[in-house]
Amino acid sequence: MNTIQVHDNSNVRIIRLNKPKKKNAIDYDMYVEITKLINRAATDENISIVALTGTGDFYCSGNDLNNDPENTDALLKAIEQFVESLILFPKLLIAIVNGPAVGIAVTTLPLCDFVYASENAFFYTPFSKLELVSEACSSITFPSLMGERMARQMLMLNFKMNAKEALQCGLISNLYKKQELQSKSLKNIKELLKLSQHSLITTKRLMREPNIKKLIEINKVEIREIRNIGKRLYGKSKL
Repeated sequence: MNTIQVHDNSNVRIIRLNKPKKKNAIDYDMYVEITKLINRAATDENISIVALTGTGDFYCSGNDLNNDPENTDALLKAIEQFVESLILFPKLLIAIVNGPAVGIAVTTLPLCDFVYASENAFFYTPFSKLELVSEACSSITFPSLMGERMARQMLMLNFKMNAKEALQCGLISNLYKKQELQSKSLKNIKELLKLSQHSLITTKRLMREPNIKKLIEINKVEIREIRNIGKRLYGKSKL
């Protein structure tokens, strides 16, 4: 089974995680493939919007460590490059959260321009429970987006946020009934395509540009801390 499905239509590239038996957990090969797809879309004149979503009942359950190389340094490098591709993506980036999101599936949401979510979704970042630390720049995007107090609840105290709470704190843009999510999301995307793409892209650049260097740097720092945790716990970089 192809674990990444890609569908290009009307200037939109839809990248779908397709590993429902593992709740769309992302492994090394998937990170590499998604990064390539996003980077290619960045320079493809026929693509205006990239949308990320999942197959089945889960959006994504985080990292799949059971299907990754023994050298976790390779996995961490792939994650770093994936996150950097999201930071640098110049066009509109949308997440269609079709179900629960865990770990990096949550921490990457602030890097998206719009997030459409199903009412059955929840958002869970159990880092301290797993003896890990924040990732995907969430150590700075979460406090900025939802405030210091809630960010601490999410990143330090393993708080599981429901969909309504995610809407209230700004983690997601729109909330829909499960059966309406796909149709409403596609309708929103079609409306975005009607707008001036130059205006949208330029405004995104103006909003993101002051923070790009900081985001890239904190991404590297977070990955370094995760690598150090692996060495401390296991004597090598295998988590």
